[in-house]
Amino acid sequence: MGQEKLYIEKELSWLSFNERVLQEAADKSNPLIERMRFLGIYSNNLDEFYKVRFAELKRRIIISEEQGSTAHSRHLLGKIQARVLKADQEFDSLYNELLLEMARNQIFLINERQLSVNQQAWLRNYFKQYLRQHISPILINRETDLVQFLKDDYTYLAVEIIRGENINYALLEIPSDKVPRFVNLPPEAPRRRKPMILLDNILRYCLDDIFKGFFDYDALNAYSMKMTRDAEYDLVHEMESSLMELMSSSLKQRLTAEPVRFVYQRDMPDAMVEMLRDKLSISNYDSMLPGGRYHNFKDFIGFPNVGKANLVNKPMPRLRHLWFDKFRNGFDAIRERDVLLYYPYHTFEHVLELLRQASFDPSVLAIKINIYRVAKDSRIIDAMIHAAHNGKKVTVVVELQARFDEEANIHWAKRLTEAGVHVIFSAPGLKIHAKLFLISRKEGDEVVRYAHIGTGNFNEKTARIYTDYSLLTADARITNEVRRVFNFIENPYRPVSFDYLLVSPQNSRRLLYEMIDREIANAQNGQPSGITLKLNNLVDKGLVDRLYAAPAPACRLIC
Repeated sequence: MGQEKLYIEKELSWLSFNERVLQEAADKSNPLIERMRFLGIYSNNLDEFYKVRFAELKRRIIISEEQGSTAHSRHLLGKIQARVLKADQEFDSLYNELLLEMARNQIFLINERQLSVNQQAWLRNYFKQYLRQHISPILINRETDLVQFLKDDYTYLAVEIIRGENINYALLEIPSDKVPRFVNLPPEAPRRRKPMILLDNILRYCLDDIFKGFFDYDALNAYSMKMTRDAEYDLVHEMESSLMELMSSSLKQRLTAEPVRFVYQRDMPDAMVEMLRDKLSISNYDSMLPGGRYHNFKDFIGFPNVGKANLVNKPMPRLRHLWFDKFRNGFDAIRERDVLLYYPYHTFEHVLELLRQASFDPSVLAIKINIYRVAKDSRIIDAMIHAAHNGKKVTVVVELQARFDEEANIHWAKRLTEAGVHVIFSAPGLKIHAKLFLISRKEGDEVVRYAHIGTGNFNEKTARIYTDYSLLTADARITNEVRRVFNFIENPYRPVSFDYLLVSPQNSRRLLYEMIDREIANAQNGQPSGITLKLNNLVDKGLVDRLYAAPAPACRLIC
């Protein structure tokens, strides 16, 4: 097999994954509103792709150009652009198809030109009461620095203010963080119809209300646009600054980071496109994409169902693990035997309840836990604070470099510290993805430890959605090694070894290679063999090569 067929560029592989999300939006076996929400998921994923993957590629091209070799990266840039444009065309087609399907279900997402007289009056009143207070036009002139001003991933209306032969420009931020993106309109006959309008179109309809009395004009025209910034930041180490201070300072770089994508309404006048391109310093390395009338489709993740109940999936009931019902508390259940939970099918409540019990149980001496992404109103954070107030020795490892959750984790670190929790951060060069906790409990004359080892975040919201596992155990062989992991996090320069746990960067590569090689040998010797991997983002060349070496079909590989 040729080298070009062995490996796929990770950027193109990621786009294929997102195209799979688009297939869910196209799948007519999914309920209608869920299909609309899949468009939102696709859009949200694509935003992150440009912030991270595309931005990284842009940096590689710039570095390669300095070294005189950009051919491959530039070719990849072209392939990305072509794939995204093709997917965007499918996206637009799907969106229009879903609008028609919603209309057949008496849900009408209308624009400002489709309003009845009564709806027009209602909308002007809505604008004055709820929206006008959040609108402050930004006039664009020679001195205007849009790169400094524009917020990442917000949608704006670029407005032409036409007076005779003169054209001036202004920008309006669509304040979807303050006012709902989807607004229900008063129904017209027949009453069963349920009309809705996007916030973008309310602003389009009320342009006169915004500009009249301040400007003389013959016409106002508005076109949507959006800019995406590079999400990377430089963590400049200074001896006198803590990691949290460095992260807080570094995150501010995102507010003014270079744009990597400029998306604009397809019928925006060429002069306006060029003006914005110049003001945003869009280079040949960046992505300029003509699009539809609306951007920030990620808001469609929360598209409301105003129709029949069958237009959305029924809530999936969470299963309780019946083993816990046999015991008066979680510790007794786990001490008796290990418990494996499988999300989103099992409830996350068992983990939350165990930590709640640990926070006040007089027998609990200490709790150690590491957090990566927790829920907005995290009950786990609350449990750790309560435990500290109850005199437990609580240590929380906060991963400050959890992408796009850095600010939230800085907030949690401060709140935990104020409550008396011992907060520590990962060592330079390491990012902690492990989802562990360790509870030390005095039972008779000995200290018994209870551990959690999981694949998902300690997040009661995402545990309802993502497929993950939690192993709860009191097996001393495992809990002792979990204890060693926490010791390593606190003292990363001390030597450490493990017999049962696969811990990166210590031993996971070696042990994975050994397990793969064992299955290859079994297949070659005619013995039962097979490899099943559940993972995402497989980009390690060494592991990929090892998996390719497994002979098919004797050694079946499921990935």
